[in-house]
Amino acid sequence: MRDIRIVFMGTPDFAVTILKNLVEKNYTIVGVITAPDKPAGRGRKLNESAVKKYAKSKDLHILQPTNLKSEAFTKELKDLNANLQIVVAFRMLPKSVWQMPKYGTFNLHASLLPEYRGAAPIHWAIVNGETKTGVTTFFIDDKIDTGEIILQHEMEVTKDETVGTLHDKLMYLGADLVTQTVDFIKKGDVKTTKQPHLEEKSAPKLNPENCRIDWNDSLENIYNKIRGLNPFPAAWTIIYNNNEEISAKIYEVQKEEENHNFESGKIISSKKQLKVAVDKGYIIIDEIKLSGKKKMDAKSLLNGFHFSAEAKML
Repeated sequence: MRDIRIVFMGTPDFAVTILKNLVEKNYTIVGVITAPDKPAGRGRKLNESAVKKYAKSKDLHILQPTNLKSEAFTKELKDLNANLQIVVAFRMLPKSVWQMPKYGTFNLHASLLPEYRGAAPIHWAIVNGETKTGVTTFFIDDKIDTGEIILQHEMEVTKDETVGTLHDKLMYLGADLVTQTVDFIKKGDVKTTKQPHLEEKSAPKLNPENCRIDWNDSLENIYNKIRGLNPFPAAWTIIYNNNEEISAKIYEVQKEEENHNFESGKIISSKKQLKVAVDKGYIIIDEIKLSGKKKMDAKSLLNGFHFSAEAKML
């Protein structure tokens, strides 16, 4: 049985759960690498990453390099004398870093690789209407998410799944997969498989352009997009109402199949319901946030906001 000394690399909440699981199962964590503190909010106060906050609470050794190729960081990393590195939701590593430990550097990715390589695999799985996804551990190589697969766990994507609920399910599934992977490495009986060459479904970085709702798309595609971006970063649209254009983010929705003669994007509102006509049905909005306002349920919005007969989503 090998003596494993781990350096853990990660930044957001997703990574915290994996690190916490390793700590609670008494693996030896000799260092934690996370993003530098960033100014945030009106006061521009320095904000620590979720991983840093947790690592501090456990008195773990923390490094926050701005340059992963710098000699100073490379020396600090070598001095930790780790023989395994684990990467979860971090950034691309230079070869000098991922090649350093004796037993390699592996990454946890929230998809069934080779599908959904890239920055936002959980979002795109839902946006594209997948019925299954999962988590993968793989040894890092010199490209993004292309290394040899160690282990995979699969799970169902339910019909009303949002990125928020799926994120948490994959986070806990990933925590188990990481400890299982470490145990295989510890025993020295890791068997890897090369990633197959498939027609790739990619998971590009989210931006305002690919998060905007196209109301001319199909009912199913619009529904999938909204839930695949709920609650973060949220699908958005422009509301045209009383000759004014208002930006809005849309969160909780339902879909209703029904033939009608309304043009796509037309808003139909009553005192209790807000819905948008699309091809062969309606998107019923349960939760929305208008620009400059708080997020609210549709009924609350309709109490104080009047939609004209010509109101539509652009």
